[in-house]
Amino acid sequence: MDQKQIQDKLERIQREVNQVIRGKENVVERVLAAIISGGHILMEDIPGVGKTTLATTFAKALSMNYKRVQFTPDVLPSDILGFSMYDAGSRQFVYRPGAVFCNLFLADEINRTSPKTQSALLEVMEENHATVDGVTRPLPNPFVVIATENPLGSSGTQMLPESQLDRFMICVSMGYPEHQDAVAILKGESADLLSKVQPVLSAEELCALRSISETIFVHDSIYDYIVDLVEETRKNDLFEMGASPRATIALLRISRAMAMIAGRDFVTAADVQKVLRDVLGHRVRLSARTRAERITVDQAMEQLVQTVKAPRM
Repeated sequence: MDQKQIQDKLERIQREVNQVIRGKENVVERVLAAIISGGHILMEDIPGVGKTTLATTFAKALSMNYKRVQFTPDVLPSDILGFSMYDAGSRQFVYRPGAVFCNLFLADEINRTSPKTQSALLEVMEENHATVDGVTRPLPNPFVVIATENPLGSSGTQMLPESQLDRFMICVSMGYPEHQDAVAILKGESADLLSKVQPVLSAEELCALRSISETIFVHDSIYDYIVDLVEETRKNDLFEMGASPRATIALLRISRAMAMIAGRDFVTAADVQKVLRDVLGHRVRLSARTRAERITVDQAMEQLVQTVKAPRM
């Protein structure tokens, strides 16, 4: 694909999704960037704002084999990874694949299940394969996890461990719709739009886009800027826990994808700043002083951008 074809495809994907998910263009752009850069997405919000619909729409627009698991306290790791069952005919144990063997896996309300079941996703999210009964099996390519979680404090929820949060490239929030979008939903104007979503990319074309995004040029000053931002979370007293090296890699990869979506073949500091909150927000922990002063994560990220000098391209 040449540059014009890539831009046309990316714009069409966003149009297909935006016709279903009204008024959330920024969220759609970031989720698309995460998928292009091979990352996983965590969506934290109250029930009923369209998180599941967003995942389903992307699955259709990207021609992805899609499976969904509603996480509850009684969901077991074998439901996710699969299990071996004895077959009387062949007198052998036969492996039954779990729900995770797909292109897009939706883990709905992931923070309502047990830590043991949550940990079943750690290997598949990091290494794109699953190990059951000592046998390691590769997952389809591409493979993306979109997980939704209700805000902490909702009935039956518990915090995700830092090791799992760190495996999500971005964490985004849908938020309530604007007035005009809410009116359109109320009138039923978007009720049937999901069935009209047309596939734009094949799985092979998505893999090709991922390879192209890895070739987007990054100047040495941008590399330094990304590392400076992440290192500042470890030194600044706004935070009691800074971001990991995995966050540095995630910030670079999604910044390249944002540049591609913008139609450029190079990354700017603005690309990095645009996704900084989404990449680092769920990976850091605010200090006691910061929380006492009622400084939010968004405000802490704004201060981070102001503290670290951006390169002049």
